[in-house]
Amino acid sequence: MDMTKNERTGRIVTEVIMILIALLFLVPFYFLFVNSVKSIGDLYTNAASLPKSLEWGNYARAFEITKFPTAFLNSFIITIISNVVIVLISAMAAYRMVRTDSRFNRLLFVVFVAAMVVPFQSIMIPLVKVTSTLGLMNSIPGLIICYLGFGVPISVFLFHGFVKSIPLEIEEAATVDGSNVYGVFYRVVLPLLKPMLVTVFILNTLWIWNDYLLPSLILQAPELRTIPIATFNFFGQYTKQWDLALPALVMGILPVIVFFLSMQKYIIEGITQGAVKG
Repeated sequence: MDMTKNERTGRIVTEVIMILIALLFLVPFYFLFVNSVKSIGDLYTNAASLPKSLEWGNYARAFEITKFPTAFLNSFIITIISNVVIVLISAMAAYRMVRTDSRFNRLLFVVFVAAMVVPFQSIMIPLVKVTSTLGLMNSIPGLIICYLGFGVPISVFLFHGFVKSIPLEIEEAATVDGSNVYGVFYRVVLPLLKPMLVTVFILNTLWIWNDYLLPSLILQAPELRTIPIATFNFFGQYTKQWDLALPALVMGILPVIVFFLSMQKYIIEGITQGAVKG
């Protein structure tokens, strides 16, 4: 059926509005990339203009000063290990709470949901004291454990809704075929959780990779710095080296941008299925 004139006009207007909104969200990226190849004088003169000359040396200097390979490796290790542990523990916990409908499990789920609304700033000092007492300060394993505590509640919440969409008959059939509870989970349930697994992995990656506050509290040694901490060294009390900070920011966000753009379809699929079916 052909669209009427009003429908075509409405569709065009909607598309124009969406394009304008997209351009609005891209403005910060324009300033970031354009100013990363400017000299400090050109940057302060007119930050919105195109560069008079391309200062690619900014990237080389930022790469050297931040010890970017070390910072990148630290961020990569922390992000991957934290993600794998959070995903596995959260998936197993959510599955157990859904399939074993007891008062304790319902209360436990409420505790997980309540933990999502606790402001991080309110527990910063207790966190540092407990971490120091346990000997986890200034160590990557200590930081990973902290991420586990903060990442599990929201992950359990997402998995909890998604597990409800899995038909119980499939698990019963696997049990009849001789699988124990672990076999049912790893061979049947876990593959069906793939959309939500990827969604949780992506969301936690964006959070952990870009996080500054928690690593700044736990990691003190220069060789343990993540990319956000290494980049912050360009901002002192009296000086701000924007000509070096911006290239460092570009190098830091490019991997996660590529990762997000290649995986973004799973976010919509996972959250939609978990919310609607759950």
